[in-house]
Amino acid sequence: MTRIQANLLLLLAAAIWGGGFVAQSTAMKAIGPFWFIGLRFMIAALAVLPFMLFEARKGPVKTAPRHLKLYLLTGLALFGGAATQQIGLQTTTVTNSSFITGLYVVIVPLIAVVFLRRSPHWIIWPGAIMAVSGIYLLSGGQLSALTTGDLLTVVCAIFWAGQITLAGTTVSETGRPLALSAAQFAVTGACALAVAVVTEPISWAAIWAAAPEILYVGIFSSGVAFSLQIIGQRYTTPSQAAIFLSSEALFGASLGALLLGETMPPLGYAGCALMFTAMLLVEVVPEIARRRASGRLKPSPNLG
Repeated sequence: MTRIQANLLLLLAAAIWGGGFVAQSTAMKAIGPFWFIGLRFMIAALAVLPFMLFEARKGPVKTAPRHLKLYLLTGLALFGGAATQQIGLQTTTVTNSSFITGLYVVIVPLIAVVFLRRSPHWIIWPGAIMAVSGIYLLSGGQLSALTTGDLLTVVCAIFWAGQITLAGTTVSETGRPLALSAAQFAVTGACALAVAVVTEPISWAAIWAAAPEILYVGIFSSGVAFSLQIIGQRYTTPSQAAIFLSSEALFGASLGALLLGETMPPLGYAGCALMFTAMLLVEVVPEIARRRASGRLKPSPNLG
């Protein structure tokens, strides 16, 4: 596979995820947020299960109790992110949700600073300031204009960042990304269904009405897009992958405008642009610095 083909796969994954924001928003006209999350992730777990079983046959590392704990913690973080995002979509727009969710790109390095005691690249600090400034502009220059959904989506981004951090640790120890994927989907689905049974009414008519959205995010946003991401990232550079995958926010905003008729004032678009720039800088600048440092360390062919 060429790098151009790999980047096109990543762009397709981002487009699928962007469409997922629209599906998540429209589904709640028929079904409660926790029923939607539960059914979505149970379908996602079933979609990944055959691939997980195939992976298990070749897995060099046996599953240990510590791995099960990591699977559980990652699933709980995913549940926290999914729940706050889904509830937030009740009182915020698809555009705001897609861009604010993308702040996990900035938050992940900050988690590494606080909990893992890792020194971040210098770009993290201006990136964080740009991201917060973007949220301020998204509110129209008035923090009181931020809705409860916007604030919940900020919390969602923190949960996503925690999930990404835990997932990185888990995969590095187990070498089984599909096992982690199926496990975290199952944990999230089970937690959501447990909450839904207690707090939300349900009927077959409601499930049937939301079935297209449930199937889309369950099969495509989770199963297909996740697979496209894994395949694509094997044949391209991390910096290019970051650029194409972060376009998820642009697809979410574009589809929100096209399909749902969402609009925002010019100041809001400026905020989105600032947040998107921060996401790219945090991913691309450290990769460029790493490449330059690697190039300087290579021995000259004239030596020796």
